[in-house]
Amino acid sequence: MSERSDRRIRRVAVTGLGAVSGLGLGAREFTAAIREGRGGIGPAGQFDTTGFDHTLAGEVTDFDPAALLERLDHRKWGRSGQFAAAAARMAVEDAGLTPGALAAGRTASCFGTTNGESQVLERLATQRVRQGVAHLDAALAGQADAGRIATAVNHELGLTGEALTLGTACAAGNYAVGYGFDLVSTGEADAVLCGGADASNRATHAGFHRLGALAADVPRPFDEHRDGIVTAEGGAALLLEPLESALARGARVYAEVLGYGMTCDARHMTNPHGPSIAECVRRAHRAAGVKPEEVDYICAHGTGTPANEAAEVAAVREAFGDTAPLPPISSVKSMIGHTMGAAAAFGALVCCAALHEGFLPPSATVRDVDPALGPGLDCVPGRAREARLSIAQNHGFAFGGNNAVAIFGRFDA
Repeated sequence: MSERSDRRIRRVAVTGLGAVSGLGLGAREFTAAIREGRGGIGPAGQFDTTGFDHTLAGEVTDFDPAALLERLDHRKWGRSGQFAAAAARMAVEDAGLTPGALAAGRTASCFGTTNGESQVLERLATQRVRQGVAHLDAALAGQADAGRIATAVNHELGLTGEALTLGTACAAGNYAVGYGFDLVSTGEADAVLCGGADASNRATHAGFHRLGALAADVPRPFDEHRDGIVTAEGGAALLLEPLESALARGARVYAEVLGYGMTCDARHMTNPHGPSIAECVRRAHRAAGVKPEEVDYICAHGTGTPANEAAEVAAVREAFGDTAPLPPISSVKSMIGHTMGAAAAFGALVCCAALHEGFLPPSATVRDVDPALGPGLDCVPGRAREARLSIAQNHGFAFGGNNAVAIFGRFDA
């Protein structure tokens, strides 16, 4: 449980952001693209699209690990781990810290993923089929462990604290934020780098294709004619530290982590369950000590599938009260696609940037809001809107029924 108790003695600040995305490298470039409603989706290039009806993906096209990573030998690490390490280094630099300063303290890393080192596994599977078990590349096999994603962060930054990789799929970024919040707030860590990372791969694309869940063109969350997701990749990182420490060193505070909630539907592998999601939202509100009417913005899971938005919006209405006005709710997946284990981490980053800079992130691709989702739904179509936000709520819902909601607050010095 994440509900507050006497054990929580420290407030937790977000002081650094890092992004490796189809919209650019670094939090500033990523946030600027989000505000403009730019799209980062194009023809898939990380895998062979032969035989697929839908061939778009949200890929990182300008990623050069050799230029971004200083300690990690990228040739010995998978693409997901490279994303995590690069985003984490960016977050450290953005926070005005040095890896040496973090390494000298109790600094942990916690990153979420859906598919682990999927590209490594695909290469190994190809070797197995074409050449047999005896000819598997041993060095490549050593890169396959999903746990290396968080370990890559520690290696890149010289950290010796805990390195945890969470496999709770599309909710994993919020799980990582929640775990980091617990470590910092209870004094078990001096700082935590948390986020999520996943690489584009043919197996995931094929899986969603088989489910009939791929969009014909771009994803259109909340749109009346939405028809599915676009698979994507990337890595996002947040640096968490005690608020008092951040203030003492004169750090910029993007936002404060107020609390989080988690539930598991335990009903169906792929169909979201509205009542369980609503309970997750209520738990997050209780943990953060906020009332529904205090929430100014919701960064939705918003995949672009009919089932997701129907369940998600219904759950929000239940948690907020059926007659209460809803805060603006939008999905950045409309621009970057579904980055799997990085999705909720990108949502968390966007929430922090929106609170700090004062804007509502858009659902860029919406043309006609689905009337079946009910009245009064403001999904911020097109481009961002200027707004002074106090509380932002970030959603992450995953296959298997794993739900996680994180709450962030604006900090005014």
